[in-house]
Amino acid sequence: MTHYAIANLQNVNLGPDIAEYLARIDATLAPYDGHFIIHGNQPEYVEGEWAGALIVIEFPDEASARGWYESPAYQEILPLRTNNSDGVTMLLEGVDRSHRATDVLARS
Repeated sequence: MTHYAIANLQNVNLGPDIAEYLARIDATLAPYDGHFIIHGNQPEYVEGEWAGALIVIEFPDEASARGWYESPAYQEILPLRTNNSDGVTMLLEGVDRSHRATDVLARS
């Protein structure tokens, strides 16, 4: 099942460390078939408020997502981001196209 790495980053210091992180992250994603599907674009707010920049990276499965995050290549550049931003990052399983909103009721 498709997996996602999702981050909501705030207070990003767009200095040399973040520039280096951005220059190197794509190479860490490639071995795990990961690719950005949302990367900090400015949203159109239709309800409520949101603080921060949303980043979503798609992977083919959980093993790929976890493999990328735990890889030596990504762990090497991770401090470039964490030392220059605040936020939360998570790995999350997606749903398939047959999913319906009421499917969550069966899980509770």
